[in-house]
Amino acid sequence: MDFENDIVNCLDVLQRGGLILYPTDTIWGIGCDATSAEAVAKVYALKQRAAAKSMIVLMAEERDVLKYTSQPDLRVFDYLQTVVKPTTVIYEGAIGLAENLVNEDGTVGVRLVREDFCRHLIKRWRKPLVSTSANISGEAAPRFFREIDSRVREGVDYIVEYRRDDETPREASAVVKWNADATVTVIRP
Repeated sequence: MDFENDIVNCLDVLQRGGLILYPTDTIWGIGCDATSAEAVAKVYALKQRAAAKSMIVLMAEERDVLKYTSQPDLRVFDYLQTVVKPTTVIYEGAIGLAENLVNEDGTVGVRLVREDFCRHLIKRWRKPLVSTSANISGEAAPRFFREIDSRVREGVDYIVEYRRDDETPREASAVVKWNADATVTVIRP
């Protein structure tokens, strides 16, 4: 796992408000500082996507969720220990994130990542990262690096080298809404 050079380059680009193209625990993603409205706006522009369509935020630790959401039900963490597929949870009461990243109702989709590269990057960055599929809005999400449209590749400030040759089939995360009664509403299986 030699990705130190990628981490350093990503941190430099993120610090400058730029966009990265990186492998996540699911599919390749376009990423930026989840606390910067300017950086988030660049992602919407690159994807040619309406700002009303939400994007996912990646975090490394449960304590990150506690910092960026108000009063999450702690039982959600027990639930996440039981799932096999990477799962994004819709939380209420987003705080400290870019306002153009938070839905009108105050919710935000957050995924705690277990994949080494993303965890290292987020921990070193010390902030959440945006992650949205590496495609132009309305087009198919690429399963492999080689499927990423040249417009996306040319529109980011840094492309991670790590896992470019990985041909392991991957898919987007499951998305669930955690309900007040500790039940789950599945939005995307």
